[in-house]
Amino acid sequence: MTIQFSTKIFPQADVNNPKQIKASLATLLAQSSDCLVLAYSKADLDALAATKSKSGILVELDRLLGGSVAHANLVGDLDGQPASNCVIRAEKSWAASGVKVKRVLLVCLGDIAPASARSLSAYSKIARAALKQLSGGSIQNALWFIPSFALGHRADFIAEEVRLTIQYAGDQAYRFGVRQPAMKFKAKDKADTFTHLIFAGNDACAKELKVAVPEGVAMVEGMHLAKDLGNLPPNICTPTYLGKAAQGLSKKTGLKVEVLGRKQIEALGMGSFLSVAKGSDTPPQFIVMRHEGGKAGEAPIVFVGKGITFDTGGISLKPGEAMDEMKYDMCGAASVIGTMYAAALMKLKKNVIGVIPTCENMPSGQATRPGDIVKSMSGQTIEVLNTDAEGRLILCDALTYVERFKPKVVIDVATLTGACIIALGHVHSGVFSDDEGLVNSLTKAGHASLDTVWRLPLDAAYHEQLKSNFADVANIGGRPAGSVTAACFLSRFTEKYKWAHLDIAGTAWKSGAAKGSTGRPVPLLVNYLLEQK
Repeated sequence: MTIQFSTKIFPQADVNNPKQIKASLATLLAQSSDCLVLAYSKADLDALAATKSKSGILVELDRLLGGSVAHANLVGDLDGQPASNCVIRAEKSWAASGVKVKRVLLVCLGDIAPASARSLSAYSKIARAALKQLSGGSIQNALWFIPSFALGHRADFIAEEVRLTIQYAGDQAYRFGVRQPAMKFKAKDKADTFTHLIFAGNDACAKELKVAVPEGVAMVEGMHLAKDLGNLPPNICTPTYLGKAAQGLSKKTGLKVEVLGRKQIEALGMGSFLSVAKGSDTPPQFIVMRHEGGKAGEAPIVFVGKGITFDTGGISLKPGEAMDEMKYDMCGAASVIGTMYAAALMKLKKNVIGVIPTCENMPSGQATRPGDIVKSMSGQTIEVLNTDAEGRLILCDALTYVERFKPKVVIDVATLTGACIIALGHVHSGVFSDDEGLVNSLTKAGHASLDTVWRLPLDAAYHEQLKSNFADVANIGGRPAGSVTAACFLSRFTEKYKWAHLDIAGTAWKSGAAKGSTGRPVPLLVNYLLEQK
């Protein structure tokens, strides 16, 4: 990755204890760093402005910096609004006072009373504003003092703040061109000059930092991998490439990877999956990734990712406009591969399996036609009414395959329907499940990572739209509730285990000038894994 994260503990440093503020700040200012990042509240700003005030983080900081903070306030650089920030640069007098930091970045928390009312969403805006100041200039490293941001919050909130800060810093630092040097890219893809973020803490949060920082780093590595795979052009990121990428991870980590080819897929009876692959000269692959961090025999958590490396729609050909974005139709697969990589890097003490059916959906003389009937691995027959509803055709066989693992839970991840974009836009991923506990867990994990989901219905009545005169089920149910009927189709293959479906069509990538993979829902899936007992 293009940014390094680490921790540094100052045992007694506490800027929230009036008796320790001065000594704590003096210790932090004596560190050799390009920038010290501190948070302050509106109350701290009011204390600085008060003529008779004797204490407070800004008051004590001003004394140690020879009036620099009061001057910044005087000229209007300090503000009491959340996420407002100000960079104070070193003056000659600082060195005489033992100050070694080159800058102090002050970030406002706003009105923090009561502290318990602060949300992770509010913190995210503050963190983003601070990280934006650190990026793109001459700052190469920064010391981020976590206790000034935490303000007495519970331990798990501190861990969530740290992971979210790393997530945003990694997202900001990501450059596809830097990570893919064999290809040509624009000059703007040069690496950010900001390369090292150090999370400073004290004894009160040392335990949380020790755990949360490597978790956040693993999550960012998984996100970066998912982005790289999504952003690669489809002539390079083929099903074969995905298989080799997964196998390459087994050499870096303890992941066990198996890649099945066409003959093995045929032997398994995956007629539905193969019906999508028929139109392409590029062979399909079926990837199975195993992280065996739990006890032997412990039921695994299974992720299934849709891996259509390019989707023309097949015989039901898509319009030409923006068809280049159909290289992102494998973002479900990319996110599963990224999540498996993160789990391995964290040495997660759970059994996790990632399963990826991957192929291209192309038109040709051999391609499946609308009206064809295919037989799935489950034995159910499917009337293919639209070859552009192909994701469910490859997923259904994968969902049948994973029965052999006797899973604790199965979550499939797919850029499945444009209808989900119409319903939810680009904010939430759609989640479908009849299991209340699983929906609640995914919703909680989404809030912890701000990689959110929104529940959509899975009522039995919607199955009526999938009836076929000639087969057990049709692969589409018409325009009404398109994302719901797609999920209902998949549910027919998941009756033997606890299951949820994530439709990430609106969240996996961005269009337009900012076109590119977002790495979602890797943060959601990683946080879900961390929450599982």
